[in-house]
Amino acid sequence: MVDKYVLDACALLSFLYNEPGCDIVQKKLAQADDAEINLYMHKLNLLEVYYDIRRSKSVEIAEDYYNRVLESSTVVVDSISDAVFREAGRLKTLYRMSLADAVALGLASVLGASILTADHHELDVVEQNEDIMFTWIR
Repeated sequence: MVDKYVLDACALLSFLYNEPGCDIVQKKLAQADDAEINLYMHKLNLLEVYYDIRRSKSVEIAEDYYNRVLESSTVVVDSISDAVFREAGRLKTLYRMSLADAVALGLASVLGASILTADHHELDVVEQNEDIMFTWIR
C-alpha cells in the first residue's frame, strides 16, 4: 500500500523559500514523482501559498509556482467533499484554527493520510488529541 500525505501551506512555503525542513518536503515531492507515495494538497492551502508569494515577491513568481504545483505529481483537491466539510468544521470548532488548516487536517483525516507540516503553534494540540497522523518537517 502506498503512503499518503497532505501538504499544507507552511510545508510547501518552506520548500519554496529554502527554509529549515525543505529537505523533507523535497524528498516527499520526489517520492510522489516516482509514484512511491501519494501527495495531496487542497486548493485552499495552495491559495495560501499563492497569496504569500504574490504579496512578498510578485504576481509572475506566484503564477509560476502555482503552475508548477498544478503540473507536478501533487494531487490538488479543488472541491470539499461532505466528509472533509464536516471533519474540517469539527476540527475548527474544537481547536480554533485557521480555516485552511482545518481543511488540510480534514482532508488528511478523511484520506487516512499524514499531514506534512511545520505548524506546531496551531497543530500540536490536535496531534495530542486526535487520531490524525503528522509528519513534522521541523
